[in-house]
Amino acid sequence: MKKKKILFVCQYFYPETFRGNDIAFHLVEEGHDVHVVTGIPNYPKGTFFPSYGMLNKRHEVINGVRVTHLPIIPRGEGNKIMLIFNYFSYLIVGWVWMFFHALFHKYDIVFCQQLSPVTMSSPAVLYKKMRHVPLYTWVLDLWPESLAAAGGINNQVILGFFNWFAKSEYKNSDKILTSSRSFDQSILQYGDYRDKIIYFPQWSDGTTNISDSAFSLPRELQKLSDKNDFIIMFAGAVGEAHGMECNMKAALKTKEYGNIKWVIVGDGRKLEWVRSFVKEYELNDTVLTLGRFPSETMPMFFEKANVMLVSLTDSPLFNLYSPAKIASYMAAERPIVAVLNGEGGEVIKNADCGWNVSAGDSEELAELVITLSKMSKSELQEKGRKGREYYDKFFTKEECLKKLDKIMGL
Repeated sequence: MKKKKILFVCQYFYPETFRGNDIAFHLVEEGHDVHVVTGIPNYPKGTFFPSYGMLNKRHEVINGVRVTHLPIIPRGEGNKIMLIFNYFSYLIVGWVWMFFHALFHKYDIVFCQQLSPVTMSSPAVLYKKMRHVPLYTWVLDLWPESLAAAGGINNQVILGFFNWFAKSEYKNSDKILTSSRSFDQSILQYGDYRDKIIYFPQWSDGTTNISDSAFSLPRELQKLSDKNDFIIMFAGAVGEAHGMECNMKAALKTKEYGNIKWVIVGDGRKLEWVRSFVKEYELNDTVLTLGRFPSETMPMFFEKANVMLVSLTDSPLFNLYSPAKIASYMAAERPIVAVLNGEGGEVIKNADCGWNVSAGDSEELAELVITLSKMSKSELQEKGRKGREYYDKFFTKEECLKKLDKIMGL
């Protein structure tokens, strides 16, 4: 195998937690020279991680990966203006830095992990144009659709601006990797890219066999487990897109069932709203919000849940998504309650590893949770087992990374 020089472009990288970290580390393990061009880590809290800053740790080597942290404005917490500055600071600094970098450095391949915003792909497209090397783009978020659906932006000038970036990204990518099969519908509106598009799903972000004696689960969660309460657990980002209004309304409907407990592990822009709802409706004994914990500890949390919850708001855009947490839940062998429409529900149906509720239907969700709370452990475990079988067949990190090697001809 010939050693390749690979340029990895993404606004987010370790210690921020995204699947692209696994890809970069894997490529180095396979003997390739990997250079990541990213921003100063500040996701999700909106402030720079400890020991990082405009003048600190701008260049470092992490697990053999060379990393350049470009100076950007942190995203802030719940501030849309700061978020816009964050997006455009990476675009501008990344584009200028890449222009000069491309004049003096040659890579064999460019790989772009395209999350939000789509503008983070611009430095990768620029390098591809200047150096005429293959560009592989992994699309995990659709723009400008996300801006309209999650951000509430309807201004046609703004949407048209971001639409231009998406069009350029797809046109200049040699291969377009999609985390959801339904993304094809959106991408094909920009051109006949059927020969470019390859389905490349996300995998579990946690180790399924973790034993860290230095980490202890929160005492509140351990108490629920010891009491043998029925725990329905939501893990991950708690954002506007994640249907928390529906989940909390369902929790309110189950309040009278003292053994049903809703546990939320994670944080995001919607978490304070959730906590306010819990306080207003006196759900402290029904809903437990634990905050964010390292991804590698998640399987320890999942073990305490009877069922795992994944939910999205009903919208034409979100119906195209299959959330990455589904793979993590499957890997942990937990049965899944999916409160969403479209592709995510189809995955649950195909795997026969849980139950699907229409997005936004709090009545149906509450009724289902009450029914599940009375179900035998063996029935629940059977659903979890089927999920693990499906995961082993389609979503293991090892198989996905092998597939990526083949896609890029490594």
